[in-house]
Amino acid sequence: MKNDPQRASTAVIDATAVLAAGVRVDHGAVIGPDVVLGEGTSVGCHAVIRAGTRVGREVRIDDHAVLGKLPMKAPASAITTVRDLPPLELGDRCLVGTGAVLYRGARLEAEVMIADLATVREDVTIGTRTIIGRGVTVENRVSIGPRCKIETEAYITALSTIGEGCFIAPEVCFTNDNFLGRTKERFRHHRGVTLERGARVGANVTCLPGITIGADALVAAGSIVTRDVPERMIVMGQPARPLRPVPENQLLDNQEA
Repeated sequence: MKNDPQRASTAVIDATAVLAAGVRVDHGAVIGPDVVLGEGTSVGCHAVIRAGTRVGREVRIDDHAVLGKLPMKAPASAITTVRDLPPLELGDRCLVGTGAVLYRGARLEAEVMIADLATVREDVTIGTRTIIGRGVTVENRVSIGPRCKIETEAYITALSTIGEGCFIAPEVCFTNDNFLGRTKERFRHHRGVTLERGARVGANVTCLPGITIGADALVAAGSIVTRDVPERMIVMGQPARPLRPVPENQLLDNQEA
């Protein structure tokens, strides 16, 4: 039938996988046990979808993407734990770029874009219509709200929280360990970075552990953030210091939908 799944002859699809009408699976793709692919989803060449992954309707998964990867725990890992994780879940109309890696235990709401070569770890939630740019790394135990933009090569450390409508420019680096991997004391103090609703962070900014950037605040490019940033305040410098309030016309609530 016209709307039946289309499977390339070189694709490997487990007998327990469920492919809805209109699914397309390209050459060399591997679909594991108990995977569910929603209506109209496309799977690119040599993409790998691991056991149990749940994919919504009209999702695009590009070549060489890996969905549902299990985390690895090295003996010295500080935050990664060995445990059962729920399946990776992708909402309707998500986009997953070439070479992207999405771990088991993550959940993406509808219309999220994960660009080429990005990585999303376990215990991550990403809200509707958020964009994760090319080469971005989102570590484990991170929450990202809806309608955020996280641009090329940004690093979002574990234990971070990003609110609705936040903007993170290229090469931003979040940190979570003031002890830089030394002494067992560090395990008591691991804390990520918090961006409250509408906060914006410019290119090449470094945020130290436990920092909160207030709602609608703006951190200028190249700054080093060593202390909390008040809401609706522009800060800049090394270390970042308050400069002036954010103009009213730049506040999130004053933008067109």
